Amino acid sequence: MWLVTGATGHIGNVLVRKLLERGDKVRVLILPGESLESIQGLDVEAIEGDVLNLDSLFEPFRGARGVFHLAGVISIMPGSNEFIRRVNVEGTRNVLHAAKETGIQKLVYTSSIHAIKRIENGLIDETLPYDPDNPYGAYDRSKAQATLDVQQAAQSGLEAVIACPTGVIGPFDFRGSMMGDVIRTAAEKKPTLYVDGAYDFVDVRDVADGLIAAAENGKRGESYILSGQRMSVRYLLETVREITGQGFMVLKMPFELAKWAAQFTPFYYRWTKTSPRFTPYSLEVLRSNSNISHAKATRALGYQPRSLYESIADTVRWFLALKAFATINK
Repeated sequence: MWLVTGATGHIGNVLVRKLLERGDKVRVLILPGESLESIQGLDVEAIEGDVLNLDSLFEPFRGARGVFHLAGVISIMPGSNEFIRRVNVEGTRNVLHAAKETGIQKLVYTSSIHAIKRIENGLIDETLPYDPDNPYGAYDRSKAQATLDVQQAAQSGLEAVIACPTGVIGPFDFRGSMMGDVIRTAAEKKPTLYVDGAYDFVDVRDVADGLIAAAENGKRGESYILSGQRMSVRYLLETVREITGQGFMVLKMPFELAKWAAQFTPFYYRWTKTSPRFTPYSLEVLRSNSNISHAKATRALGYQPRSLYESIADTVRWFLALKAFATINK
């Protein structure tokens, strides 16, 4: 039986589906009161627990042959954030402690490409170090520190491996990721505001396959980048237009104007409690080096990401089907 933390998230619920398709038994760690919409109807054993409460982890960990640790908090907001640090760092340390105490045979930690040290030019691969002093965001620093903790646990004997996805898109995006919302808005023919830039995007299903491959063939203490393909935001939107065959208004915000406005948008997002999109962090990512290699994962794990066209097409169909289902069931 596999235990999955963060199972209701985008990667998590797709990973659960993949494991069940293989015939594996799956147990999921669920926060008390957490919505189970993304895994509703799936044949899983759900146990309540919290990575910040070490005592709550021992019961779900016992009897599991391995753990996929995905529970964490993502943020593109500026400034320090103690909650992000606690969940991503202290929560991971609790998971490592529980894994050791309960004799877990394998732990796969989902880190992030943003945990890796930024370089302005050249190839981004696993030879670069993790950077807990990253100046770009609290999320990046927390994931880097947590990843270093996993590496340390592996050096001490825990069978742990690390996976670093890039920008994840794809179907089953129940909570609406940032790029998922961009695709959904365009698919619904709504006016879409964007800033010119590009990044490496990867299909969530390929990430889930990569995590399973890391559990089966990954070497203790090793890291594997799970990237896809670099694509500009403009081309992504044009791809949605081609797939739907429908036009929609596209509004390009000049980068310098977006950069100026991003000084104030964090206050707006905090005040309205809405999901951030344009922040200094997100703009920096779109202009950062996204020359990212998954050669190691391909060589060691057999990782083969699909085309982004297929990913975008399936995402568009999924969002439109979800909208139609919601309309019928009103």
